Amino acid sequence: MNAILASFGLTSSNHIIESIGTGHIHQTFFLKGDKNFILQRVNKLVFTKPEVIAQNLRIASDYLKLHFPEYRFLSPIKTTDEQEMVYDAEGFPWRLFPYMDGTTTLNEVNNEAQAYNGAKGFAELTKNLRSIDTSLFEPTIEKFHDLNWRYFQFQMALKKASSEAKKAAKEAIESANSFAYLVDQYNMLINSNALQIRITHNDTKINNILFSSATQESFCVIDLDTLMPGYFIYDLGDLVRTVVSPVSEEEKDFSKITFRRSIYNALIEGYLSEMDSVLSEKEKEAIPFAGLMMTYIMALRFLADYLNGNVYYHIVYPEQNLVRAENQLNLLTILSKEL
Repeated sequence: MNAILASFGLTSSNHIIESIGTGHIHQTFFLKGDKNFILQRVNKLVFTKPEVIAQNLRIASDYLKLHFPEYRFLSPIKTTDEQEMVYDAEGFPWRLFPYMDGTTTLNEVNNEAQAYNGAKGFAELTKNLRSIDTSLFEPTIEKFHDLNWRYFQFQMALKKASSEAKKAAKEAIESANSFAYLVDQYNMLINSNALQIRITHNDTKINNILFSSATQESFCVIDLDTLMPGYFIYDLGDLVRTVVSPVSEEEKDFSKITFRRSIYNALIEGYLSEMDSVLSEKEKEAIPFAGLMMTYIMALRFLADYLNGNVYYHIVYPEQNLVRAENQLNLLTILSKEL
């Protein structure tokens, strides 16, 4: 840690270092001192090309500074030798961010204003990057939200799974297969060229927005590792998936999974407050599909990981990925009736 801090011109004696965050991918630390910072170790096992993350952020930052100088874009602080990241002895990259005083994060949405402002914040990022050359960006994770690919991975996991795993997941597998028609709808939508490739956030959980403590409005978007080319349905869909139900994907009591219509309407209104003039009419027709698609993707990913022996997502009990998959399939069943 001392060597990492020294690369940024900092010392551990001048800061109290606290581990923070609820994510399962990176290790994040709060450096408390005369000036506060966020220090983060990037998980190179998930993001196998961390230099692509840095490249994408640099391109976006330079563009936004030129065209939208008032827009708050959280860029990493460079090392003393002008690098965006520093690598430790194990080859893991570390990066440093300024700490944004007067801001707060939310782990759940409790009212329409929070839903509206969160969606508005993610949409503003995409809107401001609408004219950037998307070919300058590379995927940080290949086929991240490609439903066709995620369904294929699920089918491969099913073929290789142990009989015990398949028996335990029998109902979830049947439910997942019953929604396979969404793969066909996704392929038809993509192949129709109705959707435009844009630079999207691709991980629009509500805790990836900083809110102003004073006004409760969105202050800036964070966790930009997946900033890369994508479709608007990825961002809007993940918002729907993670916000419309009052409980998270970790909830074991599936009776608590419900559809909050007022929260959904606020999400759509907030997103369109920025993107209404940007999206085509064909794209707007795909808005109801967004939540269905992203919920199905996560159900397939959790279920595939369970069948594969829990090799990707962090778990604290053996059935956790199966519970997550069943949770998302229950939500998907509800969304399929509501949207």
